[in-house]
Amino acid sequence: MSRQPQIHVLHENPDWLPPLAAALDRSSAPWADWFLVERAIDLSEAPPEGVFYNRMSASSHTRGHRYSAELTSVTLAWLEQYGRRVVNGSPALDLEISKARQYSALARACVATPRTLPVVGKDKLVGAARAAFGEGRFLLKPNRGGKGLGVQLFQNADDLAEHLESFDYEAPLDGVHLLQDYVVTAEPIITRAEFVGGKFLYAVEVDTSNGFELCPADVCTVPEATRPAFKVVEDIDAGLKTKLERFLRLSGIEIAGIEFATGADGVPLVYDVNTNTNYNSEAEAAAGVALTGMDAIARFLKGELAREERQAA
Repeated sequence: MSRQPQIHVLHENPDWLPPLAAALDRSSAPWADWFLVERAIDLSEAPPEGVFYNRMSASSHTRGHRYSAELTSVTLAWLEQYGRRVVNGSPALDLEISKARQYSALARACVATPRTLPVVGKDKLVGAARAAFGEGRFLLKPNRGGKGLGVQLFQNADDLAEHLESFDYEAPLDGVHLLQDYVVTAEPIITRAEFVGGKFLYAVEVDTSNGFELCPADVCTVPEATRPAFKVVEDIDAGLKTKLERFLRLSGIEIAGIEFATGADGVPLVYDVNTNTNYNSEAEAAAGVALTGMDAIARFLKGELAREERQAA
């Protein structure tokens, strides 16, 4: 590895890397690609100098990279042991791979979330759903998911019981199911607020007419809809923005996309925190975004690298 301090990008999905790579190249920042699928680490050897940006995704197992999150956890511990500058370090990864822990962290920051029941044990699901939601609608989702995969809406507990006996049921990776209130919105829209350097960048309204798989990356396939699947909006409620920025500070997260839905009572409920965030270039272009998401990340990382170099001088 080069001895020159660099930006090191830790990830497991090469399909999501090109937009960030292009932005880093435009910034003229030196950077290196750390593909974390299989790797040997000598814990007694110091890591290279520079800034390390963790882009590990909770959905890595869906691409055949079952142990990438675990490998990333070991890598981050090694980097932090040696005092390296890590963006979205171990605390961020811990929340990325557990929605239940996300909700606890959000609650500590006074951010409202939908009522959620973590359930371990397939045979416990129907009883828990019936007790919590009666004959009402609810969502079933995996605790460790990503891209909206595995999120399903059920009209009642009987429908859930039928699903659990079908070939469509798939046990969650970590064994933890989540039963969650279904937030009824005025329109089939949720909002994803983007943050870089812990500060609000912009938000995106996402059309949910065709389901819950809402990956904004350019390489993700989004079904045709009557409205744009992703629409950039400049701002969100000021009070919510303040709470979310505080949540990020408390949680050690610097780059994230945070999704929320607003029900009939007007209260926004946060249901997902993505510490590996992607952006939709078509939506950015349509809105005439002056600073794209990836360029904002590249600028932030380059600034952090310059700060590290000044401190070392």
